[in-house]
Amino acid sequence: MAESFTAFQGDRRLTSGPLAEVALAVKQAQQKTTRPIAIFSDGTGRAIDLDLRGSDDDVIARLPKPDAPVANENDAQSAEPRGRGRPRLGVVAREVTLLPRHWEWLNAQPGGASVALRKLVDEARRASGDKDRQRAARDAAYHFMSAMAGNLANFEEATRALFADDPRRFASQIASWPADIRDHAVKLAFSNHAG
Repeated sequence: MAESFTAFQGDRRLTSGPLAEVALAVKQAQQKTTRPIAIFSDGTGRAIDLDLRGSDDDVIARLPKPDAPVANENDAQSAEPRGRGRPRLGVVAREVTLLPRHWEWLNAQPGGASVALRKLVDEARRASGDKDRQRAARDAAYHFMSAMAGNLANFEEATRALFADDPRRFASQIASWPADIRDHAVKLAFSNHAG
Protein backbone atom coordinates (compact mmCIF):
# COMPACT_ATOMS: atom_id res chain seq x y z
CA MET A 1 0.00 0.00 0.00
CA ALA A 2 1.41 3.39 -1.01
CA GLU A 3 2.18 5.87 1.72
CA SER A 4 -0.23 8.77 2.01
CA PHE A 5 0.58 12.43 2.68
CA THR A 6 -1.54 15.43 3.67
CA ALA A 7 -0.85 19.11 3.03
CA PHE A 8 -2.15 21.92 5.22
CA GLN A 9 -2.29 25.60 4.40
CA GLY A 10 -2.65 27.22 7.79
CA ASP A 11 -5.38 25.29 9.61
CA ARG A 12 -7.08 24.10 6.39
CA ARG A 13 -6.40 20.75 4.76
CA LEU A 14 -5.32 21.40 1.19
CA THR A 15 -5.04 17.84 -0.17
CA SER A 16 -4.23 14.22 0.70
CA GLY A 17 -2.88 11.33 -1.33
CA PRO A 18 0.31 9.88 -2.79
CA LEU A 19 3.38 12.10 -2.47
CA ALA A 20 3.58 13.00 -6.17
CA GLU A 21 -0.03 14.21 -6.26
CA VAL A 22 0.34 16.17 -3.03
CA ALA A 23 3.63 17.74 -4.14
CA LEU A 24 2.13 18.98 -7.42
CA ALA A 25 -1.00 20.30 -5.69
CA VAL A 26 1.16 22.19 -3.19
CA LYS A 27 3.33 23.56 -5.99
CA GLN A 28 0.23 24.86 -7.74
CA ALA A 29 -1.23 26.30 -4.52
CA GLN A 30 2.03 28.10 -3.69
CA GLN A 31 1.71 30.05 -6.95
CA LYS A 32 -1.55 31.56 -5.65
CA THR A 33 -0.60 32.40 -2.05
CA THR A 34 2.22 33.48 0.20
CA ARG A 35 0.82 31.56 3.18
CA PRO A 36 3.06 28.67 4.25
CA ILE A 37 1.99 25.15 3.37
CA ALA A 38 3.10 22.14 5.38
CA ILE A 39 3.17 18.56 4.09
CA PHE A 40 2.86 15.68 6.58
CA SER A 41 3.45 11.97 6.22
CA ASP A 42 0.27 10.23 7.33
CA GLY A 43 2.38 7.26 8.41
CA THR A 44 4.59 9.19 10.83
CA GLY A 45 2.74 12.47 11.34
CA ARG A 46 6.00 14.31 10.72
CA ALA A 47 6.35 17.28 8.38
CA ILE A 48 8.49 16.75 5.29
CA ASP A 49 10.37 19.26 3.16
CA LEU A 50 10.24 19.08 -0.62
CA ASP A 51 12.00 21.08 -3.32
CA LEU A 52 9.11 22.27 -5.49
CA ARG A 53 11.15 24.43 -7.90
CA GLY A 54 11.14 23.89 -11.64
CA SER A 55 8.74 21.95 -13.84
CA ASP A 56 6.35 19.28 -12.60
CA ASP A 57 8.73 16.67 -14.01
CA ASP A 58 11.62 18.23 -12.06
CA VAL A 59 9.58 18.11 -8.84
CA ILE A 60 8.59 14.47 -9.40
CA ALA A 61 12.19 13.49 -10.22
CA ARG A 62 13.42 14.92 -6.89
CA LEU A 63 10.84 13.17 -4.71
CA PRO A 64 12.20 10.49 -2.41
CA LYS A 65 11.62 7.02 -3.80
CA PRO A 66 9.14 4.95 -1.75
CA ASP A 67 11.44 1.93 -1.55
CA ALA A 68 14.65 3.91 -1.01
CA PRO A 69 16.64 2.45 1.87
CA VAL A 70 17.19 4.57 4.93
CA ALA A 71 20.78 5.78 5.14
CA ASN A 72 22.76 4.37 8.02
CA GLU A 73 26.29 3.52 9.06
CA ASN A 74 26.21 0.20 7.17
CA ASP A 75 25.59 1.89 3.79
CA ALA A 76 29.30 2.50 3.32
CA GLN A 77 29.96 -1.20 3.78
CA SER A 78 27.23 -2.23 1.34
CA ALA A 79 28.64 0.09 -1.35
CA GLU A 80 32.01 -1.67 -1.29
CA PRO A 81 32.56 -4.28 -3.99
CA ARG A 82 32.22 -7.81 -2.72
CA GLY A 83 34.62 -10.62 -3.34
CA ARG A 84 33.87 -14.32 -3.44
CA GLY A 85 31.30 -15.90 -1.18
CA ARG A 86 27.59 -15.92 -0.69
CA PRO A 87 25.54 -13.15 -2.31
CA ARG A 88 24.17 -10.43 -0.05
CA LEU A 89 20.47 -11.20 -0.59
CA GLY A 90 19.53 -8.06 1.32
CA VAL A 91 20.96 -9.38 4.58
CA VAL A 92 22.60 -6.72 6.74
CA ALA A 93 25.01 -7.75 9.48
CA ARG A 94 24.54 -5.91 12.77
CA GLU A 95 26.05 -6.34 16.19
CA VAL A 96 23.96 -8.03 18.87
CA THR A 97 25.09 -8.13 22.48
CA LEU A 98 23.90 -11.15 24.45
CA LEU A 99 25.00 -13.03 27.52
CA PRO A 100 26.92 -16.31 27.03
CA ARG A 101 23.88 -18.42 28.02
CA HIS A 102 21.85 -16.67 25.28
CA TRP A 103 24.50 -17.44 22.65
CA GLU A 104 24.68 -21.06 23.83
CA TRP A 105 20.92 -21.46 23.46
CA LEU A 106 20.84 -19.73 20.04
CA ASN A 107 23.74 -21.79 18.69
CA ALA A 108 22.02 -25.01 19.84
CA GLN A 109 18.90 -24.22 17.76
CA PRO A 110 18.35 -25.84 14.36
CA GLY A 111 19.96 -23.58 11.76
CA GLY A 112 22.06 -21.72 14.32
CA ALA A 113 21.80 -18.29 15.88
CA SER A 114 20.75 -16.35 12.78
CA VAL A 115 17.84 -18.63 11.93
CA ALA A 116 16.68 -18.73 15.56
CA LEU A 117 16.82 -14.93 15.87
CA ARG A 118 14.88 -14.44 12.63
CA LYS A 119 12.19 -16.84 13.87
CA LEU A 120 11.98 -15.09 17.24
CA VAL A 121 11.66 -11.66 15.60
CA ASP A 122 8.97 -12.88 13.17
CA GLU A 123 7.01 -14.47 16.02
CA ALA A 124 7.23 -11.31 18.13
CA ARG A 125 6.11 -9.17 15.18
CA ARG A 126 3.06 -11.39 14.66
CA ALA A 127 2.21 -11.40 18.36
CA SER A 128 2.48 -7.63 18.81
CA GLY A 129 1.28 -6.45 15.38
CA ASP A 130 -1.91 -4.72 16.58
CA LYS A 131 -0.13 -3.04 19.49
CA ASP A 132 2.66 -1.87 17.20
CA ARG A 133 0.13 -0.40 14.74
CA GLN A 134 -1.73 1.38 17.56
CA ARG A 135 1.53 2.78 18.93
CA ALA A 136 2.58 3.97 15.46
CA ALA A 137 -0.84 5.61 14.94
CA ARG A 138 -0.67 7.33 18.33
CA ASP A 139 2.87 8.56 17.63
CA ALA A 140 1.86 9.88 14.19
CA ALA A 141 -1.08 11.76 15.71
CA TYR A 142 1.17 13.19 18.41
CA HIS A 143 3.77 14.44 15.90
CA PHE A 144 1.06 16.02 13.76
CA MET A 145 -0.66 17.60 16.77
CA SER A 146 2.61 18.98 18.11
CA ALA A 147 3.27 20.75 14.81
CA MET A 148 -0.25 21.96 14.06
CA ALA A 149 -2.03 22.21 17.41
CA GLY A 150 0.65 22.76 20.04
CA ASN A 151 -0.70 26.24 20.80
CA LEU A 152 -4.38 25.32 20.67
CA ALA A 153 -6.67 25.03 23.69
CA ASN A 154 -6.59 21.73 25.58
CA PHE A 155 -3.48 20.46 23.76
CA GLU A 156 -1.97 18.93 26.91
CA GLU A 157 -5.24 17.26 27.95
CA ALA A 158 -5.78 15.98 24.41
CA THR A 159 -2.27 14.52 24.46
CA ARG A 160 -2.97 12.78 27.76
CA ALA A 161 -6.17 11.29 26.33
CA LEU A 162 -4.30 10.20 23.19
CA PHE A 163 -1.64 8.36 25.18
CA ALA A 164 -4.31 6.90 27.50
CA ASP A 165 -6.00 5.48 24.38
CA ASP A 166 -9.26 7.24 25.28
CA PRO A 167 -10.93 8.29 21.99
CA ARG A 168 -14.00 9.78 23.71
CA ARG A 169 -11.99 12.06 26.01
CA PHE A 170 -9.64 12.90 23.12
CA ALA A 171 -12.58 14.00 20.95
CA SER A 172 -14.00 16.19 23.70
CA GLN A 173 -10.65 17.89 24.29
CA ILE A 174 -10.14 18.77 20.62
CA ALA A 175 -13.75 19.73 19.84
CA SER A 176 -12.89 23.44 19.64
CA TRP A 177 -9.94 22.97 17.28
CA PRO A 178 -10.22 23.94 13.60
CA ALA A 179 -12.20 21.19 11.86
CA ASP A 180 -9.49 20.03 9.44
CA ILE A 181 -6.82 19.76 12.15
CA ARG A 182 -9.25 18.02 14.51
CA ASP A 183 -10.42 15.54 11.87
CA HIS A 184 -6.90 14.72 10.71
CA ALA A 185 -5.67 14.15 14.27
CA VAL A 186 -8.57 11.74 14.91
CA LYS A 187 -7.92 9.96 11.61
CA LEU A 188 -4.25 9.47 12.41
CA ALA A 189 -4.84 8.41 16.01
CA PHE A 190 -7.82 6.09 15.84
CA SER A 191 -8.69 5.11 12.26
CA ASN A 192 -6.90 1.76 12.55
CA HIS A 193 -8.20 0.95 16.02
CA ALA A 194 -10.12 -2.22 16.58
CA GLY A 195 -11.73 -0.82 19.71
